[in-house]
Amino acid sequence: MNRTFLFTALVLLALVSVVACTTATAPTALTSDLKGKEIKVAVENAYPPFNFIDKKTNKGAGWDYDAWTEICKRLNCKPVFIEAAWEGIFEAAAAGKYDVVADGITITDERKKTVAFSDSYMHYGQVLLVRADEATIKDLDSLKKATSMVGTQLGTTNEEKAIQLVGEKRVKSFDTFDAATIALLAKSVDAVVIDEPAAMGFIAANKGKLKIVGERLTSEDLGFVFQKGSPLIEPVNQALAAMKKDGTLDALYKKWFVDYVPGQ
Repeated sequence: MNRTFLFTALVLLALVSVVACTTATAPTALTSDLKGKEIKVAVENAYPPFNFIDKKTNKGAGWDYDAWTEICKRLNCKPVFIEAAWEGIFEAAAAGKYDVVADGITITDERKKTVAFSDSYMHYGQVLLVRADEATIKDLDSLKKATSMVGTQLGTTNEEKAIQLVGEKRVKSFDTFDAATIALLAKSVDAVVIDEPAAMGFIAANKGKLKIVGERLTSEDLGFVFQKGSPLIEPVNQALAAMKKDGTLDALYKKWFVDYVPGQ
């Protein structure tokens, strides 16, 4: 794997609450049994390494796919992954269109007014992603002093943070972070406010072209999204607790946020 990315990944790894290990112990037995129920899992397929379309297989892949395959293995259910646009995804979940949304989603009090969340499965922060040759934007202070546009994804906590930092006129929001990153590489924007795990994924996918600058902008938690009152929440929380206890979450983190190199 790329040595530069490995170093970046390991540094960032120390900043999150999940500590990667190389192997997981035997899965912890659970009492919940969903009796083979199909679980509709909404994913964006544009947020690597959480979820994306593998160019080699033309199939969905990523942390969310592996995590929900493992969760259903433990709960005796079958994950059915459905590609969904970010815009309107919370309203769709609240209306019961999906059983769960898995898309690296930040747990917030505002979102809890509409939907319910699982327990946190990852602690992280938002960061500034820039081109590898960027010399002007080195940290938050230099970003604020600059006049360049800042990219992010529409309707995210990242968009809220970007507007808070530089004002609405300097923020350009895209339907996906993939589109925001493409704009960054094309020099349509000069920085992207993005979650650090996803930033690591885009750095890996664009070898030698991107980097993270400055310190983390926030401290947040990720969780799965459910319709309020969903009977799945408690079983999923049990599965997550067991996966954390026996090392499975650590192993998945290592696979997708440390070892993963796109195209290999």
